[in-house]
Amino acid sequence: MAKAPDPRLGVTLTADGADFAVWSHHAERIELCLFDAEGKRETARHRLVRGRDDIHRVSVPATGAGQRYGYRAWGAYDPDRGLWFDPSKLLVDPYARELDRPFRHDAKLSLFGVDTANLVPKAVVTRDPLAKIGRPLLPAGGFIYEIAVKSFTILHPAIPEASRGTVAALAHPSIISHLKKLGVDAVELMPVTAWIDERHLPPLGLANAWGYNPVAFMALDARLCPGGVKELRETVAALHQAGIGVILDLVFNHTGESDRHGATLSMRGLDNLSYYRHVPGVPGHLVNDTGTGNTVACDQPHVRRLIVDTLRHFVVHAGIDGFRFDLAPVIGRTSGGFDPQGATLAAMMSDEALKDRILIAEPWDIGPGGYQLGNFPEPFLEWNDRARDDIRRYWRGERWTTGALATRLAGSSDIFARHGHHASRSVNFLAAHDGFTLMDLVSHEKKHNEANGEENRDGHNDNFSWNNGVEGGTGDPAILESRRADVAALLSTLFASRGFVMLTMGDEAGRSQHGNNNAYAQDNAITWFDWSTADKTLIEHTATLAAIRRRFAVFSETGFFSGNGDVEWLSATGRPMEVGDWEAADNRVLGMVLRTLDRQTDLQTRLAVLVNRGHEPATFALPGWGWKRFPSRDLWNQVLPARSVLFCIEE
Repeated sequence: MAKAPDPRLGVTLTADGADFAVWSHHAERIELCLFDAEGKRETARHRLVRGRDDIHRVSVPATGAGQRYGYRAWGAYDPDRGLWFDPSKLLVDPYARELDRPFRHDAKLSLFGVDTANLVPKAVVTRDPLAKIGRPLLPAGGFIYEIAVKSFTILHPAIPEASRGTVAALAHPSIISHLKKLGVDAVELMPVTAWIDERHLPPLGLANAWGYNPVAFMALDARLCPGGVKELRETVAALHQAGIGVILDLVFNHTGESDRHGATLSMRGLDNLSYYRHVPGVPGHLVNDTGTGNTVACDQPHVRRLIVDTLRHFVVHAGIDGFRFDLAPVIGRTSGGFDPQGATLAAMMSDEALKDRILIAEPWDIGPGGYQLGNFPEPFLEWNDRARDDIRRYWRGERWTTGALATRLAGSSDIFARHGHHASRSVNFLAAHDGFTLMDLVSHEKKHNEANGEENRDGHNDNFSWNNGVEGGTGDPAILESRRADVAALLSTLFASRGFVMLTMGDEAGRSQHGNNNAYAQDNAITWFDWSTADKTLIEHTATLAAIRRRFAVFSETGFFSGNGDVEWLSATGRPMEVGDWEAADNRVLGMVLRTLDRQTDLQTRLAVLVNRGHEPATFALPGWGWKRFPSRDLWNQVLPARSVLFCIEE
């Protein structure tokens, strides 16, 4: 079992009290503030002593688990030089493992000289047991299911009201039953660590629904996980018992302290110059490679240590299987740009507690050279937006996209073989939290983000979406059925692709956000999964697709196809695709025949994936004998329905 994180930072309980330690290079003085059990009244202050390593320390006797605390830092206040020291600001320990309440935005958090002790959550000293750590539960080619914890569980009728919207709700038998029915290998939880609303949201009557605006990297948000790391650990154990892994989506690229007009809550007040990246030669100008106002200086040793210790904490104390990293190029950024061999990425991959964990990169940010798809080092998996867009474009009916579809189905070797690699590290997806749901993708040609209060200016404009005849909602049964057919075809395409696959919650059930493709600010019915309207037919379809992936070994293999019998690309006549077929501007039909082990029979067989994006049925003559539709086992009649993907097995 891996040892606990290095205890020199944060709080370490001792035989007679507790040691407190926090890092700052530029602070002139730091004081520890202790509070009563309700976190309202300050009961004591202790000045920390700086060491040569810039770690400020103090030992406090007769202090134990449950103690509330915060810090105050003294130094120059000169934002134009990047200095934000203001002892009136109570600061959250970057190593805080638990907070006594959620963050709430208030204008006073940004005002110099205004005390914020009554506004800022207090860190809580904890004594965290070690979790049971096993091999990560995500097989090669596995099925990842992205979940926003509150949105997924808040309306589920079987979950007790007190638990709805929390991490604990994910351990409820009804949720586990749904995940098992779908065949999910691992859930990916959108941020559950403590975040604050962006300052423009409260005046609009809105609240952050996604959590991608963190303040404390280790502390779990009290709204989502009121039981702290114990609640997370018990939920992980319950999911593991069901054979389901747990991946945390973490944000290390920025914090909710935002730009120079933002709040002073933690790292800004402790040492803004050292924790955040600044424009070279202009220390008061924060770099904004994230679009959120600040960028964490992940290449700095003290930040690197915080990141690695945070990951270790979630593995050692909660048993987490792996992590997805938001805007991951920031983690590999140095003064010279993104470095795939950077020290922070290397530290994450080599740490004893982390080296076998699942690591998933969102391989882009908005900074210079920020698009890094295919450039992360092994064993990182990467979100593949090229697969997302090419599959969407194919099904939207764009011309000359058949070759692109085949490349994505085959694992995107054009991307992942560039550096001499022999296997795909692609996480293929069609929709995620950021963008249209699958049902909205086929129902809205344009975004409808008016509810976000930004006059529909926010969110992506290029969605490669379509509306099947009428924009938005409709009571026409024929249009609704055509949309369901398109969603089913998209799901089938995704599950037939080589690599890992990811589905965002509710896409298996026809969930809609009414055309909102940037619903981060909609902590309401727009994002909440309405279980009462779940499309049972689509759910069954998704479960069948996942069962096919599990049964046929070809979908657990990530090596690139050789073309020597392992894959055949066929035209509708059953002959191998020729140059003219690939280059046909409006080719509507494609066949992919895979040689694979059938795990149920333990025999080698051939599995055909037949695609017809046309709006009329097509004939498809498979070569050979004994082809049957799968899983129905009906004899293949060579008729490929319009807007469909079918699987056939040779017997």
